[in-house]
Amino acid sequence: MRSYLNRTRYKSRQVGEADVFYREAGPADAPVILLLHGFPTASHMFRDLIPLLADRYRLIAPDLPGFGQTGAPPRGAFDYSFDRLADVIEGFTEALSLDRYALYVFDYGAPVGLRLAMRRPERVSAIISQNGNAYVEGFSDQWGPWEAYWRDASEANREACRPSLSPDTIRNWQYGTGADPELLSPDGYELDIAYMARPGAEDIQLDLIRDYRTNVALYPEFQSYFRAHRPLLLAVWGRHDPAFIPAGAEAYRRDLPDAEVHLLDAGHFALETHADEIAALIRDFLGRVLSKTDRAASRIDAGSRSRKEKAS
Repeated sequence: MRSYLNRTRYKSRQVGEADVFYREAGPADAPVILLLHGFPTASHMFRDLIPLLADRYRLIAPDLPGFGQTGAPPRGAFDYSFDRLADVIEGFTEALSLDRYALYVFDYGAPVGLRLAMRRPERVSAIISQNGNAYVEGFSDQWGPWEAYWRDASEANREACRPSLSPDTIRNWQYGTGADPELLSPDGYELDIAYMARPGAEDIQLDLIRDYRTNVALYPEFQSYFRAHRPLLLAVWGRHDPAFIPAGAEAYRRDLPDAEVHLLDAGHFALETHADEIAALIRDFLGRVLSKTDRAASRIDAGSRSRKEKAS
């Protein structure tokens, strides 16, 4: 029987204007993995991975504002940009007193997480990038409408990006491309489709598509961070990803020669079909690279949190 502490719990934490929903599992004194989801999904993308690691790590997976169950002001009252998403997640880590963590970044989670890493490099114990791009080499040839919208924010270019949000695109292109259909559960993509159907959701996502250009502009800074701070990095990539191709995984080695790169026979949402393989790679990687200092610090931080909670 699994320990109660290893079961996933569902919580929320107020961070400024956002009520951040998150999933948490694992011992309070274990090294932390902060899991940042991508587009168009939410923390439910980690539902299979979390139980596979919760015996050894404390896993925390928030929903970004505009996604999943996180409550945030409507478009117009809140700036749906990647800088703002990073502000909220940085505030979330501070609210939870997360002083040291490994980052798991996927898709949109990569530019959010790498902004955090640049701001507070001392907090990042390691980076796991699962189809989380930081190099122009990682782009496929399927980005035409988005790139046109980045160059010219006309209404016509905005509308040309709307098919990216359709049920067919989510189900068949984003999830289905390169995935074994017999291993691909409908649970993830049908929930994403339902979230996208909520009032105002598409316009929030179109704002973020427009703002994605700021991530590409930051790629040189992300790469400078890699060279300056030498984070320990594991790239686990679905090789059949129609958006981010394997060259994006291999490019990490240019700035981080010791980066470990694994290409899986999977698509963009590799966790949907290869959670066991990814969990095994993470356990091996973090088991080797996390220092005794990181583990001791986790126990000290847990004790400090417990004393604060009792005092309050």
